[in-house]
Amino acid sequence: MELLSIFWDLVIESAPWLLLGYLLAGIIKQVIPGSWVEKQLSGRGFAAIVKGAFIGAPLPLCSCGVIPTALAIRKAGASKGATSSFLVATPETGVDSISFSYAMLGPIFAIARPIGALVSAIIAGSLVNVLDTREEPVQQAASSCGNCCGGQKKQEVVAAPPLTQRFIDAVKYGYGRMISDTAKWLTIGLVAAAIVTAVVPQSFFLQWGDGVMAMLVMVVVGLPMYICATASTPVAASLLFAGVSPGAALVFMLTGPATNIATMGVIREQLGMRSLIAYLIGVIGTAIACGLVLNQLYALNGWPLQLSMAEHGTSVPLWRQLAAMMLVALVLRVWIAPLWRKWVAGRDGDKTALGTPVEQG
Repeated sequence: MELLSIFWDLVIESAPWLLLGYLLAGIIKQVIPGSWVEKQLSGRGFAAIVKGAFIGAPLPLCSCGVIPTALAIRKAGASKGATSSFLVATPETGVDSISFSYAMLGPIFAIARPIGALVSAIIAGSLVNVLDTREEPVQQAASSCGNCCGGQKKQEVVAAPPLTQRFIDAVKYGYGRMISDTAKWLTIGLVAAAIVTAVVPQSFFLQWGDGVMAMLVMVVVGLPMYICATASTPVAASLLFAGVSPGAALVFMLTGPATNIATMGVIREQLGMRSLIAYLIGVIGTAIACGLVLNQLYALNGWPLQLSMAEHGTSVPLWRQLAAMMLVALVLRVWIAPLWRKWVAGRDGDKTALGTPVEQG
């Protein structure tokens, strides 16, 4: 019962900020089309790496959703460094995870997280360009169009949908596709946070100290995990409750979303082993450096940890409870909808089979 109570407290605490973040993610999706992103990053050099970091940071893409987008950017002519920078910044942070970080970890983490993501992305992209100078020629999609159309491109003018429709589309994307992409890992993250909070004693992680060794432990924990930035936030909060230093928690939030097995496999296949090694060195090294800086800032300024988790037995405002129930309903819809469609399809199939006339021999 205690585990369920802790889990529900986490849901209540996170629901309003998650719902706000998903809505902002949908709005950004409507404002920033994928074609514009590809156009901005279809270049080489340090400027493209920086743009890859700043464009990727706010985009509403999780660890799995960023991969096809990054491949499209690469095929559009982006360098290995710019593609790597985009692959780091996009899953490490986003408007949804920033708002969630502010709710659960306080304003310091809400600022430190995107800064760490940007620095990590720029350094990783730069290392990829420096350590892997072999740039295979990338076929431009526009060249084939120019040849088949006699060198002339037709400019199709597509009327922009009205503002009301764009807002509806933003809501559909934020509370539909975004929740569908993150529901599984958000649930896993909340459950893991509840288990760590209920089971792991507060002194467990203190044996590793608050220096580089503790951060290396967080790298080992986060490296193989397939977890999005939003889902890593409650886990980081539970680790802080268990005694992890702020810097070590930041290392987990930066390395977990950016170094999962799927992303590393894509980098190895599409960019090469040298790029993968440079990518990992950049992400892990920068995350540890940011963690050490954050620990120093906490120590020098005497900042208290501002962990926001509801206490047992405290009264919760009605609007927070409604937000929690809405979030649960949206997540359950992700799990139930496929089962419902399968059941309806099976029932319709049975009716068709029963209604089919049988030939008499």
